[in-house]
Amino acid sequence: MSEQKKKGLFARLREGLSKTRRSIASGFASVFSGFSAIDDDFYEELEEILIMGDLGVHTTEQILERLKEQVREQRIKEPAACRQLLIDSIKQQMDVGENAYPFEQQRSVILVVGVNGVGKTTSIGKLASQMKGMGKRVILAAADTFRAGAIEQLGEWARRAGVEMIAQKEGSDPAAVVYDAVAAAKARKADILICDTAGRLHNKKNLMEELKKINRILDREYADAHKETLVVLDGTTGQNALAQAREFMAAADVDGIILTKMDGTAKGGIAVAIQAELGIPVKYIGIGEKIEDLQKFDADAFVEALFGEE
Repeated sequence: MSEQKKKGLFARLREGLSKTRRSIASGFASVFSGFSAIDDDFYEELEEILIMGDLGVHTTEQILERLKEQVREQRIKEPAACRQLLIDSIKQQMDVGENAYPFEQQRSVILVVGVNGVGKTTSIGKLASQMKGMGKRVILAAADTFRAGAIEQLGEWARRAGVEMIAQKEGSDPAAVVYDAVAAAKARKADILICDTAGRLHNKKNLMEELKKINRILDREYADAHKETLVVLDGTTGQNALAQAREFMAAADVDGIILTKMDGTAKGGIAVAIQAELGIPVKYIGIGEKIEDLQKFDADAFVEALFGEE
């Protein structure tokens, strides 16, 4: 990627995270310039700011533990000197290894799950559009068959992205839709099949059964395709998003997270909590309405955009 494009993406990321950044930046300014010594009060204040940004208690404790260790080892006396150490500690907590996108390199099927209202269909539409822009042949499967209007909404995104959609009528068996979509993907030599699935989580058993059924069809009918399961979470719900992710992890093998609506929240630290506590990569982050506002997630850039100096 060109340096200019990188800068443009970072500027958009920073702008998209401005609500969280403002709430954290003012707190940071008062802590790093307002304290003359590194003491318990200093750490308590930092803890409060991080928890308010929704990094979560557990993750915040780990980050501060590491910071205290470094302060002792390096015999640091000035609060201002802790800022970069804190940023590095946050990055370290988020490290889940390389954030790979294997579905860009090979024939793939992506299962997308998430409760209603989190921006699942919109994320699928944006993803389809981006993949099409990369020269991929994309097919969408409308397998979230129980939510009223879900098929029409996905159809609208398919039209916008200029990709094909396979659907049946509302209320039909999601696995049957996936079966048809696999047949279409094979016949048309599609590069990527994106399945819009399960828009509910009220009964984990039902969800597990539905996903098992879909996975059985994929294993049988599309065994040579790389399979990826992504969970869509609404960033504005903070710690609830983390709880939801755990529920989905109990019902399915989750490969990554799409975190939406991050431009509408002051709790953007939830991305830190998700990677640190679940060990699952956030693969995409939604920071606005435009198609290009669904960005690949880069933990280092994210932390710099939130906590870095002006």
